[in-house]
Amino acid sequence: MNAIRCVVGLGNPGSKYEDTRHNAGFRFVDALARAHGEAFRVENKFSGEVCRIASPEGDCWLLKPLTYMNHSGRSVAALCNFYRVMPGELLVAYDELDLAPGVVRLKTGGGHGGHNGMRDICSAIGSRDFHRLRIGIGHPGHKEAVVGHVLSKAGKTEQQQIDEAIDAALGVWDIVLAGDVQKAMNTLHTAT
Repeated sequence: MNAIRCVVGLGNPGSKYEDTRHNAGFRFVDALARAHGEAFRVENKFSGEVCRIASPEGDCWLLKPLTYMNHSGRSVAALCNFYRVMPGELLVAYDELDLAPGVVRLKTGGGHGGHNGMRDICSAIGSRDFHRLRIGIGHPGHKEAVVGHVLSKAGKTEQQQIDEAIDAALGVWDIVLAGDVQKAMNTLHTAT
């Protein structure tokens, strides 16, 4: 079991995208930083905003790529290479169309599931063997409506469900950080 040394939240930078469904990953790492009393700062060498949180397991870096979703891998690879973070020490939090709002799931490894940010990260780091926190945003029902759905804001009730899912994930954070992703999975998946 490897401790988690880097958590990446996926999203798009700028006020235009701030509260969109696609920025669920940003919302998760923002909540994580707040819970630890830390703040993000722009770090050009990583093409993103970074924040360091301390834990008994050691430092953990939080990253919000500022490259836009489709080029997230450049930012993730830069930080992982600099700090020598191995795939098993990486967790990526992102919006998941195939899960309903309010549902959050942890998993290790797998494909990109059609998510462009995940596709780019898999390619850039040359591995799929990292941990994922999938935050449900629901599917609009038709393939043609996906872009509009992910790039728009959720309604009040739906956003509350997404925020509750993020809170549930924060509730198992210490277990995840320690590297016991399976235990965190079991706890989280029975709760949401």
